[in-house]
Amino acid sequence: MIGIIGKKVGMTQVFNEQGQQIPVTVVEATPNSILAVTDPKVAGMAQVQLGYGAQRLRRDNAKGEKTPRGRRAGKAAVGHAAKAGLAAPPTHLRSLRLDDAPGKDAEIPSYKIGDTVTVEVFAVGDRVKVTGTTKGRGFQGVVKRYSFAGGPNTHGNTKHRRPGSVGAGTDPSRVIKGKRMPGHFGAERHTQDQLRVEKIDAERNLLYIRGAVAGPKNGIVVVRKRG
Repeated sequence: MIGIIGKKVGMTQVFNEQGQQIPVTVVEATPNSILAVTDPKVAGMAQVQLGYGAQRLRRDNAKGEKTPRGRRAGKAAVGHAAKAGLAAPPTHLRSLRLDDAPGKDAEIPSYKIGDTVTVEVFAVGDRVKVTGTTKGRGFQGVVKRYSFAGGPNTHGNTKHRRPGSVGAGTDPSRVIKGKRMPGHFGAERHTQDQLRVEKIDAERNLLYIRGAVAGPKNGIVVVRKRG
């Protein structure tokens, strides 16, 4: 299995050959550099490390250049990226397995450090799964977080959106682990499976994937090909 790191641009629609309107998510996936390759004989699995984007670098103090405020890439990251021939380390790194495709005789693609992965590894009609981070919605109650029905709005009720009882007092005299209660909602890793690639724009590095994927606009997603 191979994939690519991209950025969610937003949603739009395309029309297929039958004239059907299809909602799609547009993912901009510029060429990803391969920074590391795992030997399956050593680690027991074949995988590659992909990089997306580019970090800002420190300026040369020897030349009298003053480094402005803000985060800059460290020396370790710069050295790691230099092995792949990159001038600046990527902003995002992800490791993808290559030997988890279904089937005993599935062919494992071979890559080496310095290679690039583009949207051309996919084809129209491919089934993919997309992993992203859902929108963070802060502290929420049980009605929004878990779709509780809540209490009635009439007959003197004053607990419209409260969770109600959270456990018995005598036995077990505690709140059971996993009890659905108010708390932080969203900002979690989510994978959407069995999505279909509807269109590929190799010139602009765009993937048009049927349906919705997790995350806000400009959110980082990983698109992986199914077997």
